[in-house]
Amino acid sequence: MKYVRTNVYAKGGDFSDPTILWYARGVGVLKARQITDPTSWRFYAAIHGIDTPLWEQYGYLSPSDPLPPQADIDLYWNQCQHGSWYFLPWHRGYLLAFEAAVRAAVVSLGGPEDWALPYWNYFAPDENALPPAFGMPDLPDGEGPNPLYVAQRWGPTNSGKVYVPLSQVNLRALTDPDFTGVASGGSPGFGGVDTGFSHGGRPHGRLEHQPHDAVHVLVGGSDPADPNLPGLMSDPDTAGLDPIFWLHHANIDRLWESWLQGPVSLGNPTDPKWVNGPASVGQRPFVMPWPPTGTQWTYTPGDMANLADLDYVYDNLAPAGVSPTPAVALEAPPAPVKKRAAAMAPTRHNVEMVGASEQPVRITGRDEARTSVRLDAPMRRKMTARLDSVAAEAGAAALMSPGERVFLNLENVRGTSDGTVLEVYLNVPAGTNPAHRQDRRVGSVGLFGLRKASAPDGEHGGEGLTFVLEITEAIHALHLESALAANELEVRIVPFNQVPEESPVSIGRVSVFRHGR
Repeated sequence: MKYVRTNVYAKGGDFSDPTILWYARGVGVLKARQITDPTSWRFYAAIHGIDTPLWEQYGYLSPSDPLPPQADIDLYWNQCQHGSWYFLPWHRGYLLAFEAAVRAAVVSLGGPEDWALPYWNYFAPDENALPPAFGMPDLPDGEGPNPLYVAQRWGPTNSGKVYVPLSQVNLRALTDPDFTGVASGGSPGFGGVDTGFSHGGRPHGRLEHQPHDAVHVLVGGSDPADPNLPGLMSDPDTAGLDPIFWLHHANIDRLWESWLQGPVSLGNPTDPKWVNGPASVGQRPFVMPWPPTGTQWTYTPGDMANLADLDYVYDNLAPAGVSPTPAVALEAPPAPVKKRAAAMAPTRHNVEMVGASEQPVRITGRDEARTSVRLDAPMRRKMTARLDSVAAEAGAAALMSPGERVFLNLENVRGTSDGTVLEVYLNVPAGTNPAHRQDRRVGSVGLFGLRKASAPDGEHGGEGLTFVLEITEAIHALHLESALAANELEVRIVPFNQVPEESPVSIGRVSVFRHGR
């Protein structure tokens, strides 16, 4: 049977849609199980990550709760892949196991055997607000508390109004032709950088950065009474406790397939280390408890690479949800994607630094932070000459091609405020409010995973996160305006939501790299 994942807003996003009502009932079954049960709600959430003090503070765990055997904890928990080229395939397997657990619960209640997890496409017109069913404390018709409602979901303004501001998210990742990127300052690729098993690496791939990270932070927000307390979605160690998490990741999974079926994709990696996964090089395997009994299921990225080999399809693959006809025929899976000719592949190894800031940047409150990136004069001339050549050869659209690309890096970003989004602007004229110069805005970053990445005893020794923004078009526009003649680039970083005064965010260095021939 091919299960069909449909848009949560297909029938309004409320409980008039049987798919959503059955999801709530199935989640209720999982939530009623003890955390020692591998098919319980909390066990699946802990697979993504668990922070015991936070779970206890929010009431999801008690010191008196019996825990699973240590062998199960070591095998299953704290497994999510972030800052890694395994991000997409690991989460696809995670979704499959969770979806099967909810479906088994739905069927046990007399629900449909073909139930499938819906997705939340916040890019679709008028669908960026939290689906109504998730904001209702109670189920309809007096059935009791709503299992899809959580109190620790505060939204982008920490007010409890939950939505995804479309100004803070984008689909630019879909323009990147290469799945695998580089960690040396250029493009991190659509799917991430070549890593081993990585529970919290840096930098994040372009789809993970946008829209994945930003949506997590914008939906979760922070506790208005204590900005240091993240909403469930804002922190990787609590995100799996929020029922909207799974619909967000279903959309990210859908966008992976959208990219594969799109015009620029060079396909998934063929490197054996990716295809066979980290276990093939002696590291931790990808493993999930499979319902109904929690039987151990081990999988590889290669197992997840082709949607045609799996048991589900999406009702529509148009990234923003708008297309004349559904992108996937429901009666048949999409054809496997063939990798384009090798001659189309970008030159990934030629990455050069153009310039960097000299001092760390500190961000607190709602105040913008500024820094200057000193551009190496010969490198700037090389970069702009190449941009001129590309534009002359094929027009402005070619600037997003692999021929010459420019990236801004925010390096070693540290702090404890995960529920934060930062907007980034280039060369805004003095005395001008950046909000009035959207033409100089190059993107935004959501600090998902910041607390963990900044912990000295963490996986990467407190190095923090690195965010990579493509600024090719912006640099070319500034060059045409003669705004780069001084060999200096002014960067303004503006908090979209408030950074707690007692928990500032620091950026170790801001740098610019060219990535091309």
